[in-house]
Amino acid sequence: MSESLLEVRKLHAGYGPIEVLKDVSLHLAEGEIVSLIGSNGAGKSTTLMSISQVVEPRSGDVRFAGESILGLRPDEVIRRGLVQVPEGRRVFPRMTVLENLKMGAYLRTDASAVEHDLGKVYELFSVLKERGSQIAGTLSGGEQQMLAIGRALMTKPRLLMMDEPSMGIAPILVSKIFAAIRQLNSEGLTVLLVEQNARAALGLSARGYVLETGLIGFAGPSSQLLSDPRIRSAYLGD
Repeated sequence: MSESLLEVRKLHAGYGPIEVLKDVSLHLAEGEIVSLIGSNGAGKSTTLMSISQVVEPRSGDVRFAGESILGLRPDEVIRRGLVQVPEGRRVFPRMTVLENLKMGAYLRTDASAVEHDLGKVYELFSVLKERGSQIAGTLSGGEQQMLAIGRALMTKPRLLMMDEPSMGIAPILVSKIFAAIRQLNSEGLTVLLVEQNARAALGLSARGYVLETGLIGFAGPSSQLLSDPRIRSAYLGD
């Protein structure tokens, strides 16, 4: 592993008078998959949105590829290669599958490379090629999640942040999505994974963080977290 690609330092963030993140620090080296798990309301989505600068942090720092990205517009963060697949998929429901994918490349000017990357997305999720002319809102939940991931990949990210990719999806499609994450990582993509299925997330990742009401309660190798009786009792249903 190289030095940190993403470094979050003592991040505080919230909404109005409510402080959601109280002192969050984490890091990812290039080429890692790292999981962020925790109960509902712990602040996992807020962490990702604060890193993306969709939510403006109140204090702390977010550094990507060695430079602070605090104060950048979300589209400027994307231009640097830090991309989020939001919770709930949020595809453009009245546009076709192909139009959604091309929207992911709206900041790019390298037309031939965009077509190449579109082919790679189709290799990863063949159903998207088959449904290219279909209206996105008519896809199943799992197919919409694949489309959201594909759209994010069309931005050509260095680091992909994924918020609850298995939520509300049939198990067979969850398996395909997790296999795709593993393949993307094998090709060099760094992934920060927020996932309700803590066991699956830790099984996929090298390291994990456990967020507890806005604070990192536990951190370490995924194998260690999987065997920790406190984690097993609180998050793994053991």
